[in-house]
Amino acid sequence: MNINNVKIFDTTLRDGEQAPGCSMTLREKLKISQALNDLNVDIIEAGFPAASPGDFEAVKAIADQNLGATICGLARCNEDDIKKVYQAVKGSDKHRIHVFVATSAIHREYKLKMAKEEIIKNAVSSISLAKSLCDDIEFSPEDASRTELSYLAEVVSAAIEAGATTVNIPDTVGYTVPAEFDRLFQYLNKHVRDIKKITLSVHCHNDLGMAVANSLAAVNAGARQIECTINGIGERAGNCSLEEVVMAIKTREEYFNLSTNIKTERLYPTSRIVAGITGIQIPRNKAIVGENAFAHEAGIHQHGMLQNSSTYEIMRPSDVGLSKSNLVLGKHSGRHAFRKRVEELGFPCDDEEINRAFKEFKKLADAKKDIYDGDIEAIMMNADESSAGPWFLKSLKITSNTGELAKATVCLMDDNGNEKIKSSSASGPVNAAFQALEELTEVRLTLKKFDLHSPTIGADAQGEVSVNVEHKGQSYRGAGTSIDIVEAGSRAYLGVINRILRRQKQGLKSRPQNNNIHHAPI
Repeated sequence: MNINNVKIFDTTLRDGEQAPGCSMTLREKLKISQALNDLNVDIIEAGFPAASPGDFEAVKAIADQNLGATICGLARCNEDDIKKVYQAVKGSDKHRIHVFVATSAIHREYKLKMAKEEIIKNAVSSISLAKSLCDDIEFSPEDASRTELSYLAEVVSAAIEAGATTVNIPDTVGYTVPAEFDRLFQYLNKHVRDIKKITLSVHCHNDLGMAVANSLAAVNAGARQIECTINGIGERAGNCSLEEVVMAIKTREEYFNLSTNIKTERLYPTSRIVAGITGIQIPRNKAIVGENAFAHEAGIHQHGMLQNSSTYEIMRPSDVGLSKSNLVLGKHSGRHAFRKRVEELGFPCDDEEINRAFKEFKKLADAKKDIYDGDIEAIMMNADESSAGPWFLKSLKITSNTGELAKATVCLMDDNGNEKIKSSSASGPVNAAFQALEELTEVRLTLKKFDLHSPTIGADAQGEVSVNVEHKGQSYRGAGTSIDIVEAGSRAYLGVINRILRRQKQGLKSRPQNNNIHHAPI
């Protein structure tokens, strides 16, 4: 059997970040880029450098790590965008410039207000410019799935002739269906000259819930690159889910005759890292990485599983990096055992991160009888922000009675050991704690969203809280963990306040989460 390789192009840091509330800090982007490289993705689309100075700096920082994966940046078909991408990605030994322009009739008429010939001319000149800077060029005709087939073939032919080495066919608005998409790729293979000389790619959105199915239809029809995101995050209903499309190819290898370079045992840890950073929790019934993906509650299923796991399990949990262990560590576990378990769970860390996390682990072990993998993951995902300062939560006292206002007394300590204490009363303990934090730090926030999630089981399980807030018209996100959910929320809230204060000290202005130029959902 001849197995063909399919490249995995991850756009979590570009298209994924465009999802509302998913804006990431530079530190978070670097952490995700390292996780993607460890996952062994072929191409990392690190961002859209022309969107803002912050985006440019982030793409450059990722490229300058020279991770091993190809680092790609997105550009519209104009000179300034293309040159900015090159300047951002050139620090990586393997880099790519990705240019796009819309081609569908509705985009031509209402967005671009350009004739067909003008669009082709614009694409060709932009690809030629990019080619003069970089050998690896990708071109995308935005909204390709709603573009007339004959015109699409004409555009793709011109792009190849101009020097594109990869041509991506996006289903930008998640409109197509598998059989229709298959016909589109078959048409291109038949009518585009020199199409065998380039890599055909596919980029699908999930508006009708068919992004994975449409991507698989495309590779079945000749595409050899899939553009996708971790956990399927992205604008609107999201993008093709990397973990789902990769495991479909692996599990049904005899059908597709395809393979990828992905280290699938890294899928669950990477999924968890992205969920923790973005604050978008993984649904329990999410394929591949959800809590229920390998759970079998029905009696007949359990009986079959006991006889032979293949009766109801088409993948092993270990295939995707999901541990079957329960109790993993206790209060007497040492630093070495803790570090070993952290690395087994897919969280490589430096000594500073381990030291911070180990302190949190010891606190938890004193308060909680049983420590599970989920507890370790929660600590690793939230240790950074809670330890970054300039303010640290030293103590929190809550008084709450039915029918009365709740009272919170908060004690904060700064880097120099100075303490400040404030009490505040409000309608609920979380509200009271947040109000006290604002008064102590003189940072006023507007809470937009408060999410609570438990990573493990039991009455003493930790609470993972993520908050979305606004400050002076800009959005921020924070996360915190504790077996006390008011403390977890306070850690999350203080994490946001600390981020704002650090940026003010550095004289930086935060990049808005929703910048119009940033929205390029090819």
